[in-house]
Amino acid sequence: MSEAIAKTENQTNSLSLIMGTDQNKMASELQAISNFQTMVQKQLKNGQDFGVVPSTQKPTLLKPGAEKIQMLMGVTSEYNVIDKVENYKDGYFDYTVKCVLYKSGMQLTEGLGSANTKESKYVSRDGFSMKNTVLKMAKKRAQVDATLTIASLSNVFTQDVEDMQQFNQRENTETMTYDEAFNLKLNFGKNKGKTMGEVMNENRGYIEWLAENAKKAEFKTAAELLLKGKPAVDQAPKEDAQPASEDTGEMIATSQQTRDIANLAGDLATKTQSGSPMSTANEVLQQIVPDWKGSDDDWKNLTVAQAEDAKSQLQGLLAAFDKK
Repeated sequence: MSEAIAKTENQTNSLSLIMGTDQNKMASELQAISNFQTMVQKQLKNGQDFGVVPSTQKPTLLKPGAEKIQMLMGVTSEYNVIDKVENYKDGYFDYTVKCVLYKSGMQLTEGLGSANTKESKYVSRDGFSMKNTVLKMAKKRAQVDATLTIASLSNVFTQDVEDMQQFNQRENTETMTYDEAFNLKLNFGKNKGKTMGEVMNENRGYIEWLAENAKKAEFKTAAELLLKGKPAVDQAPKEDAQPASEDTGEMIATSQQTRDIANLAGDLATKTQSGSPMSTANEVLQQIVPDWKGSDDDWKNLTVAQAEDAKSQLQGLLAAFDKK
């Protein structure tokens, strides 16, 4: 009896809330949402901002589309990793990211996104090489989730991760690096389970065949990258490179090279649980650069050759630790 009375009271309260709403205002707000949705649909481009996946009812909102919507609304975004699993022993990485959207300093909404290296599109790749990729994917999913909420676009677009598979594959192919290609595992044929790099060392002819005949774009792209060879240091983009001195003509390390050192040192520090990424990097560089103290001037004058030497040593230390 008491449950029936409570149910009746809840229904009455809900009805009172509806009756107390300014219906003209509500109609105006709904019309504004509808107008905004129409404008968004006209501004976004199929295949770039969203993708129509066969057999699905709604198009899938992609990262460029989410960014464009946020720009139209004049909002800013902030990202935080709220949960993570970093299993260096097995090469398994899992991240959950929260995206918070702000307008004039006021929080409007938030979205969540997660990704891990055991997802079907990543299982054929080396887990360690995909660490940053899955982190970026989690960030992207959080961004799209928040955008769909703030713009009331859930009835226009979807964010079905499985439906986005073909777009993820295209993105993975377009952004593939030489190292990712080298560590990509074959999942078919007599070389199943081997990495593309291993096969390249054993049978270059098969890699040449894949570059011409592979049905999957990721294997075709990986084969093409391997055949081109690893980019030489002097061929890599040097967005901030300049002569270290007029006497030697040595080139100053690029910001990308210093970031690579920091990332490798961070991974090593995490695995060994000894020291910070900076102290780890400085310990390695002290063995390479005379009188290295880790000062700002030291880093500013780090040369390309010294940076590459440091990266090689850090990679060797990581590999040695993994074999233990």
